[in-house]
Amino acid sequence: MKKNYKLLDKINFPKDIKNLSHNELKILSDELREELIDVVSETGGHLGAGLGVVELTVALHYIFNTPNDKLIWDVGHQTYPHKILTGRKDRIRSLRKGGGLSGFTKRSESEYDPFGAAHSSTSISSALGIAIANKLSNKSDNVIAVIGDGALSAGMAYEAMNNAGASKTKMIVILNDNDMSIAKPVGALRSYLAKILSGKIYFSLRESIKLIISAFSKRFSKKAGKAEDFLRSAVTGGTLFNSMGFYYMGPIDGHDIEALLSVLNNAKEINYQGPIMIHLKTQKGKGYKFAENSKDKFHGVSKFNVQTGIQEKTKSNIPAYTKVFANTLIKHAEKDSKIIGITAAMPSGTGMDLFGEKFPSRMFDVGIAEQHAVTFSAGLATEGYKPFAAIYSTFLQRAYDQVVHDVAIQSLPVRFAIDRAGLVGADGPTHAGSFDITYLATLPNFVVMAASDEAELVRMINTSVDINDRPSAFRYPRGNGIGINLPSINEKIQLGKGRIIKEGKKVAIINFGAKLKECLIAYENLQKKGINLTVIDARFVKPLDEKLFWQIATDHEAIITIEEGSIGGFGSHVAQFLADKKLLENNLKFRSIFLPDKFIDQDKPDLMYKFAGLDAASIENKILDILNSKVVIKKSN
Repeated sequence: MKKNYKLLDKINFPKDIKNLSHNELKILSDELREELIDVVSETGGHLGAGLGVVELTVALHYIFNTPNDKLIWDVGHQTYPHKILTGRKDRIRSLRKGGGLSGFTKRSESEYDPFGAAHSSTSISSALGIAIANKLSNKSDNVIAVIGDGALSAGMAYEAMNNAGASKTKMIVILNDNDMSIAKPVGALRSYLAKILSGKIYFSLRESIKLIISAFSKRFSKKAGKAEDFLRSAVTGGTLFNSMGFYYMGPIDGHDIEALLSVLNNAKEINYQGPIMIHLKTQKGKGYKFAENSKDKFHGVSKFNVQTGIQEKTKSNIPAYTKVFANTLIKHAEKDSKIIGITAAMPSGTGMDLFGEKFPSRMFDVGIAEQHAVTFSAGLATEGYKPFAAIYSTFLQRAYDQVVHDVAIQSLPVRFAIDRAGLVGADGPTHAGSFDITYLATLPNFVVMAASDEAELVRMINTSVDINDRPSAFRYPRGNGIGINLPSINEKIQLGKGRIIKEGKKVAIINFGAKLKECLIAYENLQKKGINLTVIDARFVKPLDEKLFWQIATDHEAIITIEEGSIGGFGSHVAQFLADKKLLENNLKFRSIFLPDKFIDQDKPDLMYKFAGLDAASIENKILDILNSKVVIKKSN
């Protein structure tokens, strides 16, 4: 039930907070935090990061003139408080639901979201682009990038800082430092010093000293510059940012409204032709004891009880694919000391936390740095180790160049465990695993597999352990398996060998991935209509089971391929094989079902797959279409 608030109920847009007193801003922050907890308890989503930036969000919208001043959040899951204050308060409980608000920033959702951000470390680059555009257009609007919650661990952020420092373009970067250990914990004195160092008096003195120094020798100028850098770094720890061309302010307490207002206003008013870095220390999960005391600070949560902090869990005895992967890899690692686990800031999401508990010296979380994760894995492989890089499909996209150059070209046996394959529900199109089949299967020297169930996943892990002459990848979906017994770690698959699940004639359904269950439902329904079918689990897109597909093509009237990936993937490889062998010249009918050529908005996974045409009814209709049947099966509402 929606709560009543003294101030928040009157706030619909940032302009509504401009006349509040500083004390009222503190009250507003408390109410905003309470509302955020209440909302996420109902919707699920990212909580801890938003709790840590409540005061910052209020202060930014109080000091700056958004949306004319551009405010860019990185990572976008910090923005729930921002959404509440920018015209979306009445829709906030639609968060992450079908037709509702995105869990990240989204340009089409609000003019207050100038840049979409669901992956990390993009804010400084995009903010610099907007700042340069302003300069070219003679616009004086401010550009502010908030980067935090681990986003500064990715190399792209440093590339952007290097460029920004050299550009001499004014922009403000706010580092939300909640757990990265960039600086020691700060106290009231350091917050006070930060306010002084960001103020006009200090700035004017600093610039005056530069003018005086310029009249003397270059040698004296260099010494004086070093002295200033030493003084500032001794007080603030800003050496890194200063060396990259930033005017550094901080660190300060990011929950101190008075300090935030002072520093943000100083940064806004200072006539400095270059980028400014404001370093804040914040507490992830601030203000909610269950989040503060949680290991992950309630980073991502399901619905929960506000009074107890207990999250709703899906009641199922069927293990999740992620856990099956982790437990299987652990069993192999117990026997093989060469097996190494690598993840990029997602230990719990990929199951690598379980592996790390068992083998702490053989699990490496490299931070939000997928490019480094891949090449780091390649380096391990050159020395005879067996790296398993467990990375979400959508995040592996960020390391594609490294996959090509550092792994594939050198034919190094890196094993890619690709989690979150296919559509992922509430996280929406930015987190969907739509493209990995296409972007990996196009590479020479790769083995690319997809698990149709949890038992097949175990067999694929088992198989990949012994692939020592080339890279390999196996993909699997989010969520639980289908509930079948798991094989031992000794069961393996012959490379490029598919399996016949149901043997018939007329039409062959060739499945690649986790939609085998839907194929079997379609099979049963069509069998009742007198249509004889073969169902195949392909297992591999590379190498293809050419012998099996040749046999199927010569024994059937039609073939339909099914996959949870984009065009250019499994179906395209099968079609190319059939064309090369001139099998399509013999009146063989061929169709493919794959993800449509569009980004599919967030919703319940079943509804998303229905929209994509990858449910059983869609498969049935496609087969009937192939056979030119007049019978049409209507999709249920």
